[in-house]
Amino acid sequence: MPVIFAFFVFFTLVLLIFYSFFFQKFLRYKPEAPEKNDLPVSVIICAKDESENLKRNLPLIYTQNYPNFEVVLIDDRSIDDTFDIMQTFKEQYPAKTKLVKVNFNDDNRLRGNKKYALTLGIKAASYNHLLFTDADCRPVSSNWIDNMSRHFSQKALILGYGPYAKRSGFLNKLIRYETVQTALQYFSYALKTIPYMGVGRNLAYTKDLFMNNNGFYSHLDVLSGDDDLFVNEVATPQNTAICLSPDSFMYSSPKKTWKEFVRQKRRHISTAKHYKKLHQFLLGLYFLSLTGFWLTGIFLLSTLYLWPWVVSLMLFRTGTAWYINVKVNEKLHENDLSIWYPFLEIGLLSFQLLIFVLNLFKKPAHWTR
Repeated sequence: MPVIFAFFVFFTLVLLIFYSFFFQKFLRYKPEAPEKNDLPVSVIICAKDESENLKRNLPLIYTQNYPNFEVVLIDDRSIDDTFDIMQTFKEQYPAKTKLVKVNFNDDNRLRGNKKYALTLGIKAASYNHLLFTDADCRPVSSNWIDNMSRHFSQKALILGYGPYAKRSGFLNKLIRYETVQTALQYFSYALKTIPYMGVGRNLAYTKDLFMNNNGFYSHLDVLSGDDDLFVNEVATPQNTAICLSPDSFMYSSPKKTWKEFVRQKRRHISTAKHYKKLHQFLLGLYFLSLTGFWLTGIFLLSTLYLWPWVVSLMLFRTGTAWYINVKVNEKLHENDLSIWYPFLEIGLLSFQLLIFVLNLFKKPAHWTR
C-alpha cells in the first residue's frame, strides 16, 4: 500500500509540473499577428470521395479576402464525382485553380497513401508559401488565408487550430475535448521551443522547407502522418510559429459514430511511435501519469488508505486541471466543454486505452482523415 501511495504522489507531482511548466505558457499567450504581407499563397486540398464537402466548402475558400492566392485541388483516386466537382470550380475560377488527378495506375506501391497525392500537389503549386486544409473543412472567416500567411514573414512553418463543429451528444463532446487537449499540448510545446506536431486541417509551410527535407520520404511507408510526422521531423524553434487568431480557425465535420471515430484515432495514435524520442517520452509520461493518477487514486480511496491525503491531492490536481481547461476552452472558443471536464477526461483516457489495445493486435490499414 505505501508503494501505491508513493506512485500516486509521483503521478500527481508530474502532472502539476506539466501544468506549470508547459501549459501555463499557452494560458498566458496572447495572439499577435504580424503585419499584413500579401505573399502569394497556394492553398492545397487533397480529396478522396469528397464531392459533397467540396460543393459546400470550396466557395468559402475561393471567396477569401486575400489578393494573391491559388487553390490546388488534388483528386486522390476518387470513385465518386469529386473530380467533376473540381473541374466545375476550375471553370468558375480558371486563374485561381490547378487540378491534380492521381490515377489508379500511378505508382501502385503507394496506392492509398495520401502523402503521394499531396506530394504531387505540392510540386504543382505555383507559389513557395503553402497552406493546407481538407475537403471537409470550412474557414471560420474570410480572413483565414490572411491570418495564417502573415506569419510567413517570420517563419517557414505555421501551426494553426482545426476544431470540430459542435453537435449534440457525448461523442461530439469527446471528439472536441480530445481536439482541444491535443491543441493544448502541441501549442504549449511549440511555445516552449520544442514543437512536435501540427494538424493537416490547418497547417502552412514553404515549398522550400518541404523540398529541402525530402518531403515525406523518411516516413512514406507510414499511411498516416502527412501532417504530424512531417512537422515532427522538420519543426525547430527557429522556423515554427503558431497562429491562434480566432479568424484563422478551420472547422471540420466530426465523426458521427463511435466506429468511425475509433477507426480515425487508431490511425492517428499509431503515428506517435515515429516521433522523436524526446517527444515520445514527454507525451508518454503525461499519458502514463494521468492514467496512473486516476487508477492509483481510485484504488487508494476504495481501501481508505490515507484517504484524507488522497482526497486532498485528487481535489487539488483536478481543480487545477479544471481551471486550466476552463481557460483553454475560452481561448479556443469551446466554453461549453468546461462543465463536462472530469467526465471527458476519464472518458478520453478509457478510449485511448482501448485504441492502444486494438492497435497491439491489428494495425490500421486504410486511408482515413
